[in-house]
Amino acid sequence: MELDTAHPLRSSPAAAAVLSACTNGVLLVDASVAGFPILDVNPAFCQLSGRTPEQLIGTSAIVLGSAEDSEPGGPFGAALAQVAAGGASASLLLRVGGASGSAPWCRWTISAVPGEGEGATPRQLVCIAENVSELHEQQALLAHLSTHDALTGLANRSLFNERLHAAMARARQHADGVAVLCLALDGFNLINESLGYVAGDQLLISVAMRIQGCMRPQDTLSRHGGNEFVLVLDEIESTAQVQAVCEHIVRVIGAPFPVIGQSLHAGCSIGIARYPQDADDGVTLLRYADMALTHALGLGGNQLQFFTPEMNQRTAERAQMEAALRVALIEGQLQLQYQPVADLQLGAICALEALVRWQHPVMGLIPAGRFIPLAEAAGLTTALGYWSLRRAMEDMLAWRTAGLAPVRVAINISPKQFRDAALPQAVADALAQSGIAPSQLSLEITEAALMQDLHASDATLAQLKALGIGLTLDDFGTGYSSLNHLKRFPLDLVKIDCGLTGNIVTGADDAALVKTIISMAHHLGIEVAAEGVETEAQCDFLRRNMCDQIQGYFLAKPCDREEVAGMLAARHAVPPHLLRIQKQPRTLLLVDDEQNIVSALKRLLRRDGYQILSANSGQEGLDVLAANAVDVIVSDQRMPGMIGADFLRAAKGLYPDTIRIMLSGYTELQSVTDAVNEGAIFKFLTKPWDDEQLRGHIAEAFRLKEIADDNERLNLELRTANHELAAANRRMEDVLRQKQQQITRDEISLNVARELLQFVPLAVIGLDDDGMVAFVNDAAERMFRQNGAILGNEAEIVLPELFPDGLAPSGSHQVDINGCCYQVVAHPMGANSQSRGSLITISVCEETE
Repeated sequence: MELDTAHPLRSSPAAAAVLSACTNGVLLVDASVAGFPILDVNPAFCQLSGRTPEQLIGTSAIVLGSAEDSEPGGPFGAALAQVAAGGASASLLLRVGGASGSAPWCRWTISAVPGEGEGATPRQLVCIAENVSELHEQQALLAHLSTHDALTGLANRSLFNERLHAAMARARQHADGVAVLCLALDGFNLINESLGYVAGDQLLISVAMRIQGCMRPQDTLSRHGGNEFVLVLDEIESTAQVQAVCEHIVRVIGAPFPVIGQSLHAGCSIGIARYPQDADDGVTLLRYADMALTHALGLGGNQLQFFTPEMNQRTAERAQMEAALRVALIEGQLQLQYQPVADLQLGAICALEALVRWQHPVMGLIPAGRFIPLAEAAGLTTALGYWSLRRAMEDMLAWRTAGLAPVRVAINISPKQFRDAALPQAVADALAQSGIAPSQLSLEITEAALMQDLHASDATLAQLKALGIGLTLDDFGTGYSSLNHLKRFPLDLVKIDCGLTGNIVTGADDAALVKTIISMAHHLGIEVAAEGVETEAQCDFLRRNMCDQIQGYFLAKPCDREEVAGMLAARHAVPPHLLRIQKQPRTLLLVDDEQNIVSALKRLLRRDGYQILSANSGQEGLDVLAANAVDVIVSDQRMPGMIGADFLRAAKGLYPDTIRIMLSGYTELQSVTDAVNEGAIFKFLTKPWDDEQLRGHIAEAFRLKEIADDNERLNLELRTANHELAAANRRMEDVLRQKQQQITRDEISLNVARELLQFVPLAVIGLDDDGMVAFVNDAAERMFRQNGAILGNEAEIVLPELFPDGLAPSGSHQVDINGCCYQVVAHPMGANSQSRGSLITISVCEETE
């Protein structure tokens, strides 16, 4: 056999075959010649280097070690020289030098071919190159991810800490400063939940790019998870410099972001801590910046806050309070108080809102406004909600045992508890364990909680509604206040926020908004309650505008269980004159700065049976109107502080149902004429007056007011009827929806049953009451194929085999079908359902010995 001396690696057919099949690159190098020329290469190395054998053989092997290693003193050349001098085999990681395209990373192994004779210097070297590019890239990626955020490519917490410590070291050396900025996007969670995580991720990437555009090369931007970014500003000379950077960031973040085809607005809040002013170590500096961020978010967002020592103190106090609140839950320091809610139709207490109170052994009674935000921050609102539910059930049982009439109790549900998937089952369990009727329980949920995930809210509300409990939309009028949301959700009651109720007798805008909410809810068959009712005038306004229920200090303050029992036993109620659809006493307001005029008018008009109120100025008159329901106003024109025309104009704006008369000896007509033309004045009468004429004009004014009141009462009665009709329609829609859902479920169950019967190997036939074939499965079709069409025909005609005696099958009997013995069993239907007829099964007779 002739050897291939030109290619030493292929000196035998076997060697040539092995080297051709080898996936690693192999080359043979002449160790006896300077430059280590290549003697031979295998195909795999040619593929690695992108060169042919002719291009490689005879060239120096040194240049193949790496693209940068062209000198004999480089790592690859040094390794070749070491092995050629008789050293041990060498292994190193280098790129393939001179390769076309991207040079692959290879793990090189260099070994000597022993020379002739013991101790002889190697004449040849074998270099094996294993392609590890993919592994090297993965390792490089892992190394990058260990110091960078996977989503944005920014520095992560680990790299941030390194750069912060380095920046602080430089600051100590150069006597300048460092600032740490904690930045959070405002409303990011809502964007994430409403548009999805893809949109949220795109927004975070865009935000990172914008912030980077506000920074200098020596600064560091990192992402610590979620929507929180942390910056290190290096070489800071003044607080003003930090302030300018922060304001620039807030401006650029405030501009719209194009995300998934939408224009999103996302403000940001920033907390700032400085070195060395605030702290002298990185951990504390970051903690202080985070405290400042928390304070900024607490102010409503889109804020800058520098750290102050007071924040540290408040944070420590907050941590102590959170710990104490956890103890309070365990040790029974929490109490439930109940604020009554009254029905304006009947006046009686119709519900109680459960309110959590904290009786601390040292600090005393801690108001809810102080510890509820703590509970939210500490994640304790869900635990508080379930505690309230259990405790309320106990109190309701105590009232029932005392023989008191049942009253509905409303429990506030926090947004976090509402998102708890276990909520419906927890409520069901509490009702079952206590024996309390579902109709006596109501859950109050804010619109913001419902809006966080509309589809999840639909599902949760449907489950709660199925339990038979009431559902209340709390604090309506402060957030979205959307008609669509009222239509969408199965609500029983809407509560108007106390912030609106407080201004209904003095603020025209709030009054109009409250009227709109009441009308809007009633059109949808939903009742309305007003919170924060503190005066008779507010109650009267709500009565006149068809509000269903009131709650507030005018009715009763929050009470403990025993006080509530006393109020229920005493039948505490709204005064009769404040009930809806009641005829009110005729009330007259006299406004004049001369007391003798007021006294004379009272003497004259008292005989007509009016309830007479008086005031000595326009402002005093407005105060009287705010506290009382007035039908007719008689006012002087010339009064200090506010002329009569202006007073009556203001009265018209706030109380348009009043009839307004001016009685004055002042004859300047322009302001009076303007007021008459504007509708602020019904009649203008002059002093001195004629007693009988004045009495006649005022009597006429009351007649007009009574006509208007009668019209209003008719309107209220009509609105009440419409409201009741809308509520009935809403209940009917709920019933129909539930029926439709049940029908759908039954159809699904029927289809599943049909499918199961269709494919069982046993022949099954269903007959109706009249013996008509209503169902035939596949096995029965095959068995009676020769009988023709079976379904829809009379069984005794198309299936005579089953009627050996001409009678419908009942019980069990055997028949012969196609020469085989079959057991026919008839199963009457309807024992456990409303179905009728019978189900017949046909099976092969069991063989008997």
